[in-house]
Amino acid sequence: MDGRDAATDLELLRAHVAGDRDAFAELFRRHRDRLWAVALRTLGDREEAADALQDALLSAHRAAGRFRGDSAVTTWLHRIVVNACLDRVRRRQAHPTVPLPDGDPAGDGSGTRGVEPAAPIQDHDTALVVRQALATLPVEQRAALVLVDVQGYPVAEVARILGVAEGTVKSRCARGRARLAVALGHLRPARPQPSDPVADVPGVTPGNPRPVEGVGSGPGRYRRDANQEDT
Repeated sequence: MDGRDAATDLELLRAHVAGDRDAFAELFRRHRDRLWAVALRTLGDREEAADALQDALLSAHRAAGRFRGDSAVTTWLHRIVVNACLDRVRRRQAHPTVPLPDGDPAGDGSGTRGVEPAAPIQDHDTALVVRQALATLPVEQRAALVLVDVQGYPVAEVARILGVAEGTVKSRCARGRARLAVALGHLRPARPQPSDPVADVPGVTPGNPRPVEGVGSGPGRYRRDANQEDT
């Protein structure tokens, strides 16, 4: 087993600073999937995300010697990636673009350099709609939601990544979720209403002259119970 496999993130970063040419590559390999996912969901565009991730990794590569160890190496890496994404969002706000789907835009397999697997076909349309809805959010809300709700980071960790208070992260997430609830409301499945065929099925079929014990004895009883379950 390569000694780098057993090394901690901090040990790899220190080895990189000391001159190990392969240490930083191993560090990136460990965390590239999540870093790429954060960049893609924050920017909504694969080419922009790839460029932001490359910019961030170059910054991290050069700034490794200034890492003080006040946070985990992964937190530090995510902060650099998020900042690179936010810089790009702010620069392009005057010229908004339509997010691209999860397919390879060039058609040659080079879009993500093999970092992110393609979305399942059945989830493609929904994923695109969600990404487009995310792209309409203010950038601060978008970054918080991507980290908390999409990537599953704890609020405390996200606060360290974004450099804000935990309460600020919660507030941004709450406002972002409220906006998404409106934008994505059409994706929610409709609940059965009493007039729907399912709700009109009688409690006892014509072939059962006697009510079964514990089951409603007629349509009125069934509808009343169904209505109570819906409330």
